[in-house]
Amino acid sequence: MEAYLDNSATTKVFESVKDLVIKTMTEDFGNPSSLHNKGVEAEAYVKAAAEAVARTLKADPSEIIFTSGGTESNNMAIIGAARANRRAGKHIITSTIEHPSVYNVFGYLEEEEGFSVDYIPVDEYGRLRQDVLLSAIREDTILVSVMYVNNEIGSVNPIGEIGAKIKEKNSRTLFHVDAIQAYGKYRIYPRREQIDLLSASGHKIHGPKGVGFLYVKSGTKLLPVVYGGGQQKGMRSGTHNVPGIAGMGEAAREIYENHEEKIKTMYRRKKLFVELVSSLAGTKINGLSGEESAPHVVSVSFEGIKSEVLLHALEERGICVSSGSACSSNHPAVSGTLNGIGVKRELLDATLRFSFSVFTTEEEIRYCAEVLEELLPVLRRYMRR
Repeated sequence: MEAYLDNSATTKVFESVKDLVIKTMTEDFGNPSSLHNKGVEAEAYVKAAAEAVARTLKADPSEIIFTSGGTESNNMAIIGAARANRRAGKHIITSTIEHPSVYNVFGYLEEEEGFSVDYIPVDEYGRLRQDVLLSAIREDTILVSVMYVNNEIGSVNPIGEIGAKIKEKNSRTLFHVDAIQAYGKYRIYPRREQIDLLSASGHKIHGPKGVGFLYVKSGTKLLPVVYGGGQQKGMRSGTHNVPGIAGMGEAAREIYENHEEKIKTMYRRKKLFVELVSSLAGTKINGLSGEESAPHVVSVSFEGIKSEVLLHALEERGICVSSGSACSSNHPAVSGTLNGIGVKRELLDATLRFSFSVFTTEEEIRYCAEVLEELLPVLRRYMRR
């Protein structure tokens, strides 16, 4: 049997997405910038996708910019906003446990472009310390960037609450949200939650890889980071990835169809997994594991076992999981998130991430737990030699 439990790394596409991508690659394959009928057909797919995504956010289609994925969306939001607003100030804020596509961008702006950065700590559950954030906001703070759902432990920030407090402290401060692990799992309404910029990725919601979007609230001052032919109102030049964009629009539509039932099912799978794994000796769930956490992510530390050893032992039994985020590199490194929430040093290299999707079955969950129960004592004996 196989069990794919690495859905935070990437997901299987919906059948409707696959069909649409094939159609736009083999039949309706025009360039939206072309003036002939094939170009008009392609432009219609892009427009429909923008409308589909905007509908899920209660936004306007003009506020959606399609990108090559979450990393580009985060870079465009942070670098574009920082450069566009630097005359108002050069102070920017993020947290200590952001994804590398956010954290490393702040490092670049600090080291190469002279911005002043505050890195806000999190509590033991991986949630932003709002008191520290608010005390850090100044008159010259132009941007705050915070993740909605942590990609390693599934902690959830109260984004609406944070957004309101930021705007109360400094109404000119832009609020960017990395929603790459949250979009499709939560109903997100940027205007209600005081979000100016929001990043999402197609392959996290059963859409294609190589496509994402950035929501830019109307009136937000943002400079492009990609220049060229002026596509997407000059904000992101380059030939549209029509198959990817069409596929993402279809994935957005389908993931939010019967959404509440989908999420309830995922929480049931997660609850079962946590119960089964918690009953095994020498295991520790990191962060929160109930419905106050994301429905699809569980981080587990296994005493006395190296994460890479256990990962490959599970792989041999047809079970796919991840050590860390699996987004930045295939070479495991010490997790800033686990460090940030105070996980014991000896467990930092003994932790795996299990992540679920709408396709995850109870059978897969039970199979994984059974294999873990079998493997753990054997691997611990081996590691003690």
